Amino acid sequence: MTHLTGGQVVARLLKQYGVEYVAGIPGHGIWSFTDALLDPESAIPFVQVFHEQSAVHLADGYYRVAGRPMAATASIGAGAANTVLGLATAYSDSTSVLVITGGPPTHMRGHGLLQELERYTDNDFPKVAEAVSKRHWVATRVEELPFIMHRAFSTMLTGRPGPAHVEIPMDVQAEAADVALHDLTRRLPVGRPQPDPVAVERAAVLLAGAERPVLVVGGGAITAEAADDVLRLAEKWSVPVVTTWNGKGAFPEDHDLFAGSIGQTGTPVGNTIAASADVVVSVGCRFTDWSASSYAQGVTFSIPSAKLVQIDIDPHEIGKNYPAEVGIVADAQPAVAALCAALPERRPERGAYLGQLARLREEWEEKLAGRRDSDRFPFTSQRPLGALRAVMDRDGIVVAGSGNTQGAVKQTFPVYEPRTHLTSGGFSSMGWAVPAAMGAKLAAPHRQVACVVGDGDFLMTAQEIGICVTHEIPVVFVVQNNAGFMSIRGGQRKQTSRHIGTEFNRPDGSPYSPDFKALGRAFGLDSYRVDDPADLEKTYRRAFDSGAPALIEVPTDRDAAGPWVPGWWDFPVPAYIEDERQDEYRALRAKEQHL
Repeated sequence: MTHLTGGQVVARLLKQYGVEYVAGIPGHGIWSFTDALLDPESAIPFVQVFHEQSAVHLADGYYRVAGRPMAATASIGAGAANTVLGLATAYSDSTSVLVITGGPPTHMRGHGLLQELERYTDNDFPKVAEAVSKRHWVATRVEELPFIMHRAFSTMLTGRPGPAHVEIPMDVQAEAADVALHDLTRRLPVGRPQPDPVAVERAAVLLAGAERPVLVVGGGAITAEAADDVLRLAEKWSVPVVTTWNGKGAFPEDHDLFAGSIGQTGTPVGNTIAASADVVVSVGCRFTDWSASSYAQGVTFSIPSAKLVQIDIDPHEIGKNYPAEVGIVADAQPAVAALCAALPERRPERGAYLGQLARLREEWEEKLAGRRDSDRFPFTSQRPLGALRAVMDRDGIVVAGSGNTQGAVKQTFPVYEPRTHLTSGGFSSMGWAVPAAMGAKLAAPHRQVACVVGDGDFLMTAQEIGICVTHEIPVVFVVQNNAGFMSIRGGQRKQTSRHIGTEFNRPDGSPYSPDFKALGRAFGLDSYRVDDPADLEKTYRRAFDSGAPALIEVPTDRDAAGPWVPGWWDFPVPAYIEDERQDEYRALRAKEQHL
């Protein structure tokens, strides 16, 4: 037993559990915890951010690269509320982050002290966090903190990952008690959930009889470290592979069996192969509307008539959006390995099918090259990405912002290894990429990290680039500046032929934009603006070679800004639109298969 304050208990356990960083803003509601991080027995580097949302995004990016959680912290009230978007992003994408917030002293609850939410229920913030956390706790005594902490780590590190939230009242942080600090290794289950052998055998029979099989690989395959097993399965049985937003990187994109990404902003190759498959094997994929073209039959998938083998660690996902012929609840790695082992040794003849895949890949490359290799100025979204790929190492990490940039990176920037492509896929949060890239660099300090964002996305957390200077985090930020929220504008125009609130303009209608090069310099970054395509690669090289944080502005054409849209997304068309768009919408909605 050790006599410690609540803050000391939490700090020492974080250290014991291997947490390498804590990010946040040490507001008054969390002082007794953050002070304990200065003790020699619990010293953990503190990454001071400029907004609490960014602390959670930073921890999210760290987890996606390291596969280990770090902690984010905030005060009560406004500080805690600022973590909600970060929690929601991590929850949607199944990433593990520990968020520790302060709370009102237990003897003051309900009295409306500074920053307490109490008009409906005393100390009501935990209910806000509940919807965006895998699990949350409110401590009431110092003695229970070791139990809460090992339950929080158990929650994050077992089953489907997700963020955990712990609220520690100010008096519980400050008071002391005799406590026993648990050994985490004796409080967590070990091993991976194994697949049911009968289900594996049924899946193997289905796959062995398929003429046009496809593997759909999601973020769960990366979390489970199943990429090598996916590759073995694909090669053994000659199965083309498609990826979702967060599955990008689970399969090398220069492999002959890679068919591309899927969904609304997938690729024509990926959608064509997946839609024509007779057996679909999904690995850690939850079939979101984005990745499934809103479930319209024949656009990205046709389930049925295709038969689905669905592998997922979360039984909640099995059969949720498509009927599963075989549902396998298991960790992706042993499940894919078992399926591979259960198949016959002979390799099937798929000459015609793989020939079609090769032709589709050639056609897509020809189409892609038109924008990726274009020397027009302002740039297409794709041109700076092609140059960036040429400069970055094979294991370099790209962190993509939301909107047009997100889709363009998905289509144009090939990656070859797991955890080298990060994006806020399920929640598509603007403002996520900048701090997430810093977390990625903290997790992999010896690898290149590039953050590619549109100007609208960048401006939501632009201030955080200063953290790269104060903490020496050498991320290269590529700002694709098209003076507005062009992804939103494009959707508005397609749906209603007009737009509102999406262009950054002066009163006279001319585009408005900050001087991003000057902004970067003001924050202390090496900063550049590229106006000549011939300067793209050498500017990237200079930025990476400097070993310092850098910002590179690339002016981007408003009207050539986005990705191709080979799929569909269910945007209800207003009733006053009575042209062919209404007919197209009704026809595709009638094909939706998710209900």
